[in-house]
Amino acid sequence: MVETTAPPPPLVHVVIVNWNGWRETVACLEALEGIDYPSARVVVVDNASTNDSVARIREAHPEVTVIESDRNRGFAGGNNLGIRHALEEGADFVWLLNNDTKPDPRALSAMVDVALANPRAGAVGSVLYDMDPAERLQEYGGGTLNFLTGRCSVGKRPVPAERLDYLSAASMIVRREVFEAIGLLDERFFMYWEDIDFCLRLRRAGWTLALAPNARILHAKSRSIVDRSTRQDAYSSASAVLFWRRHSRFPLLPIAIGQGGRIVKRAALGSWAGAVAIVRGCVAGLRHRAHVEVA
Repeated sequence: MVETTAPPPPLVHVVIVNWNGWRETVACLEALEGIDYPSARVVVVDNASTNDSVARIREAHPEVTVIESDRNRGFAGGNNLGIRHALEEGADFVWLLNNDTKPDPRALSAMVDVALANPRAGAVGSVLYDMDPAERLQEYGGGTLNFLTGRCSVGKRPVPAERLDYLSAASMIVRREVFEAIGLLDERFFMYWEDIDFCLRLRRAGWTLALAPNARILHAKSRSIVDRSTRQDAYSSASAVLFWRRHSRFPLLPIAIGQGGRIVKRAALGSWAGAVAIVRGCVAGLRHRAHVEVA
């Protein structure tokens, strides 16, 4: 009788981007210590933090690789530094994971199992739950796009993965072969819409999206945004304009309806700063930029 040896599990590199958020990052790393997947390595990319994040992270987790960026490259650029490192180290999958998350111990195993069962699945997403109040569904894997109105709708209930237009990069694993086929995240998206752009490119290249319902992730959401009411509006609008200019045959339509509606909504609520921030974001996007200066 010939004994067969099971192949080793795929090597997964976890990429976490930090910007002045060492407390959240350290808590995320502590949660990762409890995952049950046997072949995972972690890399933290520090996006030129202006506090003592690097020292704090290294002190708390000296075993973790920390890459220091020379400047704040945004979400896409920071992740790309980690992705390149992971691919150079031979990763089979890269797990993009926000620093303000706490994954369930079974989350990574659940995503890898789904990926192995679906060879054409280029990326596998997670189910995100609020960290506070805990366990309230925040995002079921990703969401859908409306090419007429220019809006993306976050999934708030369980749906089949084939009904999702994109997965949230707050937590998703991506096959090595996908990066080799379509490239990395587009760094023109400084923050927001980069995961939507990546998933659309992935699907157009013939890959599919999949979801692991048992991959449960607690997510605090948007703690990296300071003065969220204006900065989030500006960055989101700039990236939305870039996205529709790239992917829509008639980009002015979704831009006008989507961003115009957001401006009207902010004005109706009396948030003139938010309305101005959206306008600034749109102007930046029309100038092919997504890094917006907000007063």
